[in-house]
Amino acid sequence: ETWTGIESPKVGAMVLTAKDGPCPDTIGNLPVPPSTHRVDEQGRTIVLGIEGSANKVGVGVLLYDPKTKSYEILSNPRKTYIPPAGHGFLPKETAWHHQAHIVGVIRSAVEEAFPGDDAPERRIGAVCFTKGPGMGSPLKSCAVAARTLAALWDVPLVGVNHCVGHIEMGRVATGASDPVVLYVSGGNTQVIAYSDQRYRIFGGDDIDICHRKVVSMLGFTRIVGGLSNNPKPGGTILKKEAREGEEPLWRCHTHSQGEGMDVSFSGILTCAERLAKEGPEGGERHKGRHLLLPPG
Repeated sequence: ETWTGIESPKVGAMVLTAKDGPCPDTIGNLPVPPSTHRVDEQGRTIVLGIEGSANKVGVGVLLYDPKTKSYEILSNPRKTYIPPAGHGFLPKETAWHHQAHIVGVIRSAVEEAFPGDDAPERRIGAVCFTKGPGMGSPLKSCAVAARTLAALWDVPLVGVNHCVGHIEMGRVATGASDPVVLYVSGGNTQVIAYSDQRYRIFGGDDIDICHRKVVSMLGFTRIVGGLSNNPKPGGTILKKEAREGEEPLWRCHTHSQGEGMDVSFSGILTCAERLAKEGPEGGERHKGRHLLLPPG
């Protein structure tokens, strides 16, 4: 398991998790609704958000200042469940991990955001949580924690779509006002854009297995040989090998059904398994080579 921004039981030192300054709203984002919710003495809105859709559980405290029209992350500690090499993270074990650590992560987030405040809950105007998509059991564990806090602090409970959260975060960070998004995450590969007051999937959906899952399975299965899951299943090591590759191994063509842009990545696993079965000689022969995806 990895500790990020949480008081380490070994050294007892708090690692700051919010190092960036305020981020101005340069894209004309939707304004915060009238203050029917709780605001602080300066009219600012502060919310606490809980995310636990996969193997990482995180808590963020975010401030919005209407005077400067800026966002600022006050804290963002997280705790990652890392299963043994050769194994993926299953819903049940991941949920147990989140349940065991969510209280400590929340405490760390609040203490960093409001140091020395004996009653920091008075400054929080809402509690947000990832409503989905994601792994059911871990999501449920974090949702229970969020509901409990909202009830204890008597503040609104706001469910957030996981995909929309990523897109909105990217909009604020990049200043893209109305982007067409290629969304690639742990469970989704989609082309998304905003139309008629909501985000819509315009194509590029994975019809069998998403791209990130392919990378994970290459990492923790026998195909490659049980790579480390730290910090993410297979991804870091495979990315390093891909960057060092020079000669294309084969051209991988995506599959399209009808006139849409839906894609299929399962063939990559089949090809990798075939090469792995060639034995050590085959593996050595293909070292330093990589997949080549067609442009567009």
